[in-house]
Amino acid sequence: MAKTAYLFAGQGAQTLGMGQDLYREEPSYRQTVTQASDILGINLADPEVAAAPENTQVAILTMSYGIWRLIALTAATPVGLVGLSLGEYSALVAAGSLSFEDGLRLVADRSRYMAAAGHETPGEMAAVLTDQQTIVQELCDKIDGVYIANYNTLNQLVVGGTPEAVKQLKQALKDHKIRVVPLKVAVSSHTPLMASASEKLGQRLETVAFTAPKWPVWSNTTGQPFAVEHLAATLVDQLVAPTHFYDDFRGLTAAGADQFVEIGPGHVLSGFAKQIAPAAKRYQINDMTTLNAVRSELGW
Repeated sequence: MAKTAYLFAGQGAQTLGMGQDLYREEPSYRQTVTQASDILGINLADPEVAAAPENTQVAILTMSYGIWRLIALTAATPVGLVGLSLGEYSALVAAGSLSFEDGLRLVADRSRYMAAAGHETPGEMAAVLTDQQTIVQELCDKIDGVYIANYNTLNQLVVGGTPEAVKQLKQALKDHKIRVVPLKVAVSSHTPLMASASEKLGQRLETVAFTAPKWPVWSNTTGQPFAVEHLAATLVDQLVAPTHFYDDFRGLTAAGADQFVEIGPGHVLSGFAKQIAPAAKRYQINDMTTLNAVRSELGW
């Protein structure tokens, strides 16, 4: 029997109108969106409201948890869960470490802190498509203000930093014939440019009570399952430290996972999974078509 791990989408995977068919056709999903809207005082059922930059993070959390509720009673018991950046909060809510209400309010504040930090210290990010990761690190070390932000696969990194530093790095990478793809983001996440947001999040997390997750939830920051006693500190570090999705994914496969279900908008993490473990079975749930396909094929 396949052993299943769940992947929770991060910011950047959102699309206008995401989840609308689920909202129309699935009462439980509709209830989740209504609950989130009531808690936050905004109408997340309105696609334009959900797509507003200040609401993107809570909209993704709401969609991801809404989908999780649709499958939780019948889905395979998780070997583990992992989310990319913001997706960690969705995974922690799904695993019962954090209530949905607390998660929503916390993510709303996190979003504000990050936006403020981006306004104070503007940043840029770019994907670097290469297996020569040592060269990328060496170039970052030579340029002040640019950092590796995401270790997604052995062939893809994301870098971030000040606009001038990223510009210099892109040129240096092109000189090495390494492909660079600029990303449309407003902040430089998972770099020291988020220091003020990290500090504010640390203060905010003092008001949050976490419980031990029902299943292992893997941390992007440590590459290991979250330990409840260090959970808050790890989430604080997450904003200024690089993510290690590759290490998390390898940890899940080492734990026996050979089937991966991505929850939330898009299919970015399934794409990473295909690169890292081509033989593993991969599924996404992000609309009624994919939900019904998973229900049919996996018997959920």
